[in-house]
Amino acid sequence: MQLISRTLGLTEYEKTLQAMQAFTQARTPDTPDELWLTEHDSVYTLGLNRKGVRLPQNNIPLVLVDRGGKITYHGLGQVVIYLLIDLKRRGLNVRQLVSMMEDSIIRLLAKNGIKAYAEKDAPGVYVEGAKIASLGLRLKNQCCYHGLSLNVDMDLSPFSAIDPCGYAGLRVTQTKDLGMLQTPVQLGLSLLKLLEDLLHEPNSLT
Repeated sequence: MQLISRTLGLTEYEKTLQAMQAFTQARTPDTPDELWLTEHDSVYTLGLNRKGVRLPQNNIPLVLVDRGGKITYHGLGQVVIYLLIDLKRRGLNVRQLVSMMEDSIIRLLAKNGIKAYAEKDAPGVYVEGAKIASLGLRLKNQCCYHGLSLNVDMDLSPFSAIDPCGYAGLRVTQTKDLGMLQTPVQLGLSLLKLLEDLLHEPNSLT
């Protein structure tokens, strides 16, 4: 089943969101699935679950988005991969795709000697209680968009202005602080390959 991976470099968040929406709206049963690897300048994104969200009191832009979940932060030095996938065609449900995303990150960190894990009731990936990766998807006609973000080498301080993903006091971490020396580009490409492999062989999930 065809899968196209695109390395976009630094992109503007809102333009990329609009491109994902347009891609999903226009796709047909024959449209190949795509993975988009990118980074964004500083931006908060607020998902559809907006009840009780603590909003940031700073000058960083806040964008209302159509994914699930609450509020998170994107910034330079963070790997972002968007998944534009026809779930029905691949025989996947959302929970299976989320597990695939989490597993790709867990495998990437394990290759570098770091034990990471997923939380059943709080999607994402964690290391010793600190969140290192966030996930969020939007499903439309059994096709999804949005995706994952992995903190690599970034300024983590903007996370302190919010309750990340709606959890007050949730600590965040990044690969640099765990002793990994790879750049966002290097880790992004490695993570992209792991996702490609899992999507081609979904039965290999741990």
